[in-house]
Amino acid sequence: MLAVGGAAALAIGMVGITQMALAATVFTANFEDGTTNAWSKSGGTWTVVTDGSKAVQQSKGTTDNARLFAGDTGWTTYTVQARVKPLSLGSGGFAGLLARAKSSTSFYRLALMPGNLVQLQAVNSGAVTVLASKSQTVATGTWYTLALTVNGTSISGSVNGASIGSGSSSVSSTGRIGLQTAFSTANFDDVTVDSSATTPPPTSPTPTPTRTTAPPTSPPPTGNPPSTTWPTKTGDASVSGTVSVTGTFDGGLKRYCCMGDGSQSESQDPMFDLADGATIKNVIIGSPAGDGVHCEGRCTIQNVWWEDVGEDAATFLATNGDSYVIGGGAMNADDKVFQHNGSGTVHISGFYAKSIGKLYRGCGNCTKSYERHVTVDNVILDSAKYVVGINTNWGDTATLTRITLINGSNTHICAEYTGVAKGSEPPYNGDGMGDGHCNFSTSDITYK
Repeated sequence: MLAVGGAAALAIGMVGITQMALAATVFTANFEDGTTNAWSKSGGTWTVVTDGSKAVQQSKGTTDNARLFAGDTGWTTYTVQARVKPLSLGSGGFAGLLARAKSSTSFYRLALMPGNLVQLQAVNSGAVTVLASKSQTVATGTWYTLALTVNGTSISGSVNGASIGSGSSSVSSTGRIGLQTAFSTANFDDVTVDSSATTPPPTSPTPTPTRTTAPPTSPPPTGNPPSTTWPTKTGDASVSGTVSVTGTFDGGLKRYCCMGDGSQSESQDPMFDLADGATIKNVIIGSPAGDGVHCEGRCTIQNVWWEDVGEDAATFLATNGDSYVIGGGAMNADDKVFQHNGSGTVHISGFYAKSIGKLYRGCGNCTKSYERHVTVDNVILDSAKYVVGINTNWGDTATLTRITLINGSNTHICAEYTGVAKGSEPPYNGDGMGDGHCNFSTSDITYK
């Protein structure tokens, strides 16, 4: 049946794109072996179930970002197809198919949405641009065949063989495939990838895409390695108490100092307290700095440098959504640089740290337990004991790419713990890799 399906996909492609030169099925997954061993998990609860035949199910409807990834990061021109059955579609949620996933938050998506809507989207570091949209029946408990084609900058999608539309985007030129839900549950089955040697067809001009989700102040760095040179301060600013930030606070690379006693006490006040949606950027934080930066909700920390981390450089307290650390650096953290006490996802990119305990730790004994996620990309760590620490019993995940370790032969990459109640100490269970919680491979780590 796979051979027939591949031939059908090729025939459709030759009708729709006359410049198709070659197609070959390079990946299939029908989950009949009862496992998801070929996939890496990021969020959610994924299990193989019986739904006529075997299928993979994401069953946690409260999860804001559940993903399974598979395939090759070098795939370029291809069509990914899958059968998708939404079981529940929460407000603001979806069940979808991904192509060219270059990270856990940047890819192309074809999404079945509440309100009888299907959208073709480009997602760049979590920011969504709608390339095409179509009203059609989307019913829970019904199977739909989704197909997503990526060919140069041309992106197109179809549902049950009917076109949703197409658009042009340069968000990602290569990447893996994926299955995804948000605030929804769904079954997925019969995934195929047909690769093509294709010359992109001419496309008609498309309207300016509509952005439906605001991006961070600046996109995370994805090119050159982060700077290991400490910035020169432009001046000094005296801090005698917590600075509350709403909107955007630009420090102009002044050095802000000082408060607290430089200890590991968690009772210290933060130097900066960020409201939901706030951004702090271009700040050098001197020592002592109290409890660093607190994010009361979603936040962006951009080009912020900590001279000497006391208790934590930053603590993330949001109970949903995404927060971003973009660029910057930190030195001399006896324990953690970034502490994640809330839920949602923390994205760390383009960051440099030296002489630290852990770059990131999902709280293992806070008053409230959450499922937490972290993505770390394009960072340099010098003399770090750990890259990240997560709690597997609560469904935490860490997705790591382009990690450079200096003096890191003994560095733990992804430490796995069992989260416990407040007042107890979470036990360390060893380091993970490629197990659905710690999502990375040896090629993602460079030692210098």
